[in-house]
Amino acid sequence: MSSALHHRAVVADAHNDLLIAVTARPPHRWAGYFRERWLPQLRDGGVDLQVLPVFIDDQFRPEGALRETLRMIECAHTLAERNADEVRLCLDGTDIDAALADGRIALVLALESAPGLDANVELLPTLHRLGVRIASLAHWGRTALADGSGEDATGSRLTEAGVQALKEMERLGILFDVSHLGASGVAHVLELATRPVLATHSSARALLDHHRNLTDEQLRGIAATGGTVCVNFLGEFLATDPADRTVDRLADHIVHIAEVIGVGHVGLGPDFIKEVSADTTPPCCEDVEYAQLVVPGLEGPRGLPLVTEALLRRGLPEGDIEKILGGNVLELFRKELGRPS
Repeated sequence: MSSALHHRAVVADAHNDLLIAVTARPPHRWAGYFRERWLPQLRDGGVDLQVLPVFIDDQFRPEGALRETLRMIECAHTLAERNADEVRLCLDGTDIDAALADGRIALVLALESAPGLDANVELLPTLHRLGVRIASLAHWGRTALADGSGEDATGSRLTEAGVQALKEMERLGILFDVSHLGASGVAHVLELATRPVLATHSSARALLDHHRNLTDEQLRGIAATGGTVCVNFLGEFLATDPADRTVDRLADHIVHIAEVIGVGHVGLGPDFIKEVSADTTPPCCEDVEYAQLVVPGLEGPRGLPLVTEALLRRGLPEGDIEKILGGNVLELFRKELGRPS
């Protein structure tokens, strides 16, 4: 039953850093490498809608951040154009629906922390023209726009440029992503937002007191905008004891968030960091800590049907599970992506 349900549902992954792995290859290998290494995993996991974050590693910051941002965006366009029989880079809900109708995977570009932007908010229309439809303003630390959750002790809100970025994103039809944003920054966004807000990969702070997780108050604020919270799969954000980092513990976070804000505001944001690390780290230098960060069975997209199984074990109705797997994200994207205010 679980397999049939999983593959019948629209499955949306709101955060997979696979572009990091693909762009680590020479440009002439981008499309082929995606097809060989990542496409089979996405298909096996039943992924229909994939958000592709543009995340810039430290070695490119600050001087090379914009250049690497553009390079990763070009990579996304290249792999989509050269695998047009399997995927489509989508700019709005109409594009997504067309891709799904054709049996193709709908790809959506996102900026994670936007270091290439710095304080130059006037570049957001340029990035929008290049296909960006989701953006966050910070990662773990400080940017010219906001502070990440690792800087919560500062109590800082959005900078003036960050406030302007939020307004410009709403004008353009770029969804604002609060994952990684500091607590005071999240509160500031929820005060100012006039359109739905998204958390692409965040879990429940009520179940694990980690600064990367969202409090019940924050969850309610996001839902009040009409937004969606996509739950992070990383074990570090699910449980303190590695032995407790299981699919069922992930289900605890999903069910808790659904109980707090309603099943119509919950999605999946796996953050398959181990799979990306395996694609980019030489065997000699592999970080063994990743083995403790991930939930067994959920190292990559192929494990996604396990989430459906876990939610069925909890007794959730099939219709509710379909919403969580991707129905809610699909509806949000249909309404908001690329829609200018």
